[in-house]
Amino acid sequence: MLKRTHLRHFIALAETGAVTAAARRLNLTQPTLSASLAEMERLLGTTLILRVRERGRRELRLTDAGHRLLAQARSIESRFRAAETELASGQVPAQPLTVGILSSLPTGLIAGLRKSLGDERPLILIEGSDSDLRRRLGERQIDGAICLMRHGEADEPALDEGYAVLLSSRHPLAGRDELEAEELSGETMIARRSCELLTETSKFFTARGIRPHFLMRSANEDRCLAMVREGFAVTTGPVSLAGDGVVAIPLRDYDFRRTVGLAMPDSEGRAALAAAWAEALTADLPGRQPD
Repeated sequence: MLKRTHLRHFIALAETGAVTAAARRLNLTQPTLSASLAEMERLLGTTLILRVRERGRRELRLTDAGHRLLAQARSIESRFRAAETELASGQVPAQPLTVGILSSLPTGLIAGLRKSLGDERPLILIEGSDSDLRRRLGERQIDGAICLMRHGEADEPALDEGYAVLLSSRHPLAGRDELEAEELSGETMIARRSCELLTETSKFFTARGIRPHFLMRSANEDRCLAMVREGFAVTTGPVSLAGDGVVAIPLRDYDFRRTVGLAMPDSEGRAALAAAWAEALTADLPGRQPD
């Protein structure tokens, strides 16, 4: 027979998209969580979650049965929590707002969003690529997403910015107004795996005969920026990643831009999230151009 713990484990797996992250949220070991999922699928006689590999990383993806169960599990868990709270204090708790966050956003902006939203409603942040966040939004795994805006889509304040070379503020080239690609031919570089322009950037340098030595390839933005800040390497990225010892210098003919905004259907919580996003954008971020 299914238990409430089964449903809580399943919800965590569906919302985080990874066994490691779900286990961390629930304060459980990964084997315990995997065993719980296996028992659920045995009891229900169907597969709920598939393990797939996308862009070299393992992710969890719900089956059709998993999607149907997720809606029911959330509803059941919501009623459990409401009953517990009502018995304890007579109040019905606010439902968590689950928001997808683009991996390549600066940490300060994400922190600003959390701060601006306040404590009136619990917030769950799920990090991912633009395609991953769009998929989760379409599958209703998340309530909204701070992601790349498509043409004509941004109707809220948005972060519109260009891409540049990111250097240590102590780098000999840090004082330049613009750089030529050839000036980076002898530099050690970092490949930011969370960058939306990873393929385009590779083609840009290859077309100019530049094949630099790479110190590392990482999806951890803070780690990449820390290595740049220390002067160990340079990288490319959106200008909002500059700051705290890292400067952004335009690169000739590297004329890419992005617009980041809120994608969220009209629903309860949208107004509050839109207001929090607009307030977070008032932070002093390099290159920020609100709509």
